[in-house]
Amino acid sequence: MTEPVKGPASYFPSIEKKYGQSIAHWKQLIRSSPLTRHGELVSWLKAEHGLGHGHANALVAHTLAEAKG
Repeated sequence: MTEPVKGPASYFPSIEKKYGQSIAHWKQLIRSSPLTRHGELVSWLKAEHGLGHGHANALVAHTLAEAKG
């Protein structure tokens, strides 16, 4: 039996469904942004790409955690 997905990644299926883009697409946008701070990136995704706060926060948190290793 597999463990249910927890944390930011638990939002990924609904993000892909709601916005019609893959998680890889959103992560690439975040990585290519000149912004580096969590809050700035969340605000940018909300303002420029129309994401809700929870979805933007989950994408940024997951992407920045991956970058840290």
